Parts: sequence; structure tokens; C-alpha cells
Amino acid sequence: MRNLITDEAHAVDFPEPVYTVQQGGNPEFNTNTLRFNYASLVTPMSVFDYEMDARTRELKKQDEVLGGYDPSLYESERIFAKAADGTPVPISLVYKKGLVKDGGDPLLLYGYGSYGINSEPYFLSNRLSLLDRGFRCAIAHIRGGEEMGRAWYENGKLLHKRNTFTDFIACAEHLIAEKYTASSKIVIEGGSAGGLLMGAVTNMRPELFEIVIAKVPFVDVVNTMLDASIPLTVIEYDEWGNPNEKKFYDYIKSYSPYDNIEAKEYPHILVTAGLNDPRVHYWEPAKWTAKLRTLKTEDNQLLLKTEMGAGHGGPSGRYDYLKEMLLSMRLSSIC
Repeated sequence: MRNLITDEAHAVDFPEPVYTVQQGGNPEFNTNTLRFNYASLVTPMSVFDYEMDARTRELKKQDEVLGGYDPSLYESERIFAKAADGTPVPISLVYKKGLVKDGGDPLLLYGYGSYGINSEPYFLSNRLSLLDRGFRCAIAHIRGGEEMGRAWYENGKLLHKRNTFTDFIACAEHLIAEKYTASSKIVIEGGSAGGLLMGAVTNMRPELFEIVIAKVPFVDVVNTMLDASIPLTVIEYDEWGNPNEKKFYDYIKSYSPYDNIEAKEYPHILVTAGLNDPRVHYWEPAKWTAKLRTLKTEDNQLLLKTEMGAGHGGPSGRYDYLKEMLLSMRLSSIC
């Protein structure tokens, strides 16, 4: 979407090629003003009023970014990778201007791809530290989300779930082929169902990544989905399938990260867990880590950090969540 609102005579245009627009709240029923929220990978969340009669927009508020942030120093773009079945998969990228595509720069690749949840290209001030140190940051809009419509979700769930993982691998391969980065420079990150993604692609293509950050990862899929006493299990049959049926059992087992660990080399891995996590119980990442430590054949770092007072969302204190982000960035600095 290049122009948000346009006709033959007027256009309300935004310079970024990748952005997110949402309708804002407006309690006034009888009005010619449309309020909307706008954000991009380089523009903080902004609230605009669009006057439909005059066809003009006015910025009402924008999130403040401390530290003298200058958006003109950064740029974003949207590229497409080709999936294993030929499907184009979008990738959103942001980086500091002036970087040369020679394969020498580190890159953080994020993915989720489940429940029809979109990975929107929002602005994150915490990302600036990496960008200013020469990182490119990328979002893989893989199947399992709904970025490209309902069919995008349907083709990334149940007996099509492996598309989520092969799409992510295709995105990483494309970024390497186009010299945005190299396999020795890629850090991948995902949490919860995105942690399942991390575990699956690490098993499938461990040589493709340098560092893996798996936050509260759903990695013991077979055992969890077989336990109907866990409150979330039965309602999750619509997402993963019921493993009490053989076709789903076999399919889930083919990608479940815990069940597919092998004696081979793995990247550096950081795993996080929460003792009070009601969605991904702490023993899932713990047993996954233990099995990896037993079978992996290199001496790369494999770290498990369990928050003893946190749940699924991680630490919630005023500064504690920032400390967890810092831990991930410190591991990323290995690149």
C-alpha cells in the first residue's frame, strides 16, 4: 500500500514503502474527520486526523523517541523470497542508510507465523541500538500469519504447518543470496509459537544460522498436545491438530523440535522460560535444552534463563524487561 488515501486530484502519501495503518477511535458519530494510526519501521506510532472534505491530514500526536532520534538516517524496504513451493513470501527490512550489500553485515531475522497473527512492521525504539551498530533487522511474514489474507493462515496450520518453517528458511536463504548478510551473521528470534519456529528451523537447517533466540518456546508439541488435562490443549487442536488421530500425530512429530533433535552441530542458542508461564510450561524449554546439551556435537553456547517470578510475557518490572532485551542483544553481539 503506497498511498493511504488518494483520488485523481489529491493524495495523502507516506514516504516509507513498508508501514502499518489502523483506524483510530472517534466517538463523534456525525463527522467528516477520519482518525487513523500510522507507524512504520522508521516512524514512531502517529495519530492523524484526515479531513475528508478538504482531503488534508493533520498529525495530532506521535510517540516521543528520546536520544535525538533522526528518522532520515534509516530506511526500510519490502522484498520477497520464493518459498519451496514457489510462493512469494514478504520480508520487511530496516537498516541505517549507507550500508552496502556485500554479505558482511549482521542481521536479526524475526518470525512468528501462527494463529493468524500478523507480524506488523511497527517502529521499535529498542531496535535502534542494533541498527546503529550496523545490524539490519528483518521480519519474515511467513504463512501461519494472516498478512496476505485468510489463505495465508490456512496454509500455515494443521497439516500445512511445515510451510511456516520452510518459508522462514527461504527468507533466510534469500537474504543471504542477495548479500544482505551471511549465514555466519544471522541471528534469528521468535517467542512462544515463534519459539516453535525457532526450534523447528534450527533442527532442519542448523548451518544456516549463527545465533538462535527462542523465548518461552513451544517445543515439546507432541507431549503437550497429547495431554488433555492442560487447559489450552483441547482448544489448540484447531491450530495444530489432534495427535490422538494418527495423521496428526505423525505430522506433528515430524516437526516437533524436542522430538527431532539429532547428534549434530547447532548454532549458539539462548532459551528463556518463565516459572509461572501458563501457556508454555517451564519444563518444555528446560527439557529441550537438556536434550540439546546431550546430543549436540559442538561447543557453541547454549544458555537457558528461567525467570522465577515471570509468566509467558517475561519480566514485567519497570526495568526488568529491558534487562532481558539487553541479554538478547549481548548474545547477538557475537556476530
